[in-house]
Amino acid sequence: MECSNETMNTNYTTTSSTPLSQSPSSSPSSPPPPLPPTPTPNPPVVISPCAACKILRRRCAEKCVLAPYFPPTEPAKFTIAHRVFGASNIIKFLQELPESQRADAVSSMVYEASARIRDPVYGCAGAICHLQKQVNELQAQLAKAQAELVNMQCQQANLVALICMEMTQSNDQGSPQQSLDHNFITSSHGSNQGNISFLDDTTTLGSLWEPLWT
Repeated sequence: MECSNETMNTNYTTTSSTPLSQSPSSSPSSPPPPLPPTPTPNPPVVISPCAACKILRRRCAEKCVLAPYFPPTEPAKFTIAHRVFGASNIIKFLQELPESQRADAVSSMVYEASARIRDPVYGCAGAICHLQKQVNELQAQLAKAQAELVNMQCQQANLVALICMEMTQSNDQGSPQQSLDHNFITSSHGSNQGNISFLDDTTTLGSLWEPLWT
């Protein structure tokens, strides 16, 4: 009897010591927490050196003076200017100017260098003289055309005045002729009336003389 009680006590202690397992249906399932987004790596920035630094074979700095005006897509632009002026003179010249005038200065240097390569004797002065000669020729042609236009306008005005004068003279000559025609018609009408009256007089006289002859 004592043994059975001991076994019951041990069973009770074991069952009480073990935790009760919760069924999945008794508690709602919670969703898993969202994973943090993985940061996408930035693409590597490839900085291409400007045409000046590429031709000079040097490292293009971040604040390169030549980079905004000599892009890597136009290497011939720096080659022409470097051939005549030199890289050091170009950099020195650009550093002495404000940024608002540097683009125009680079364009002028490239144009002057191109003209100096084409014409080593006169350079851009020869091109300027040639253009000035063309301007003078065009101005002379313009003055000649304007003089011809004024001459043609004067001729047209004279022609219009001559036509008006001829029309006036023709009208003046036509009015006496019309008056003569009117006078002639009037006189002929009067003569016709005189003839009719004369015939009437002769007929009356004839009627008066008829009893004398009978």
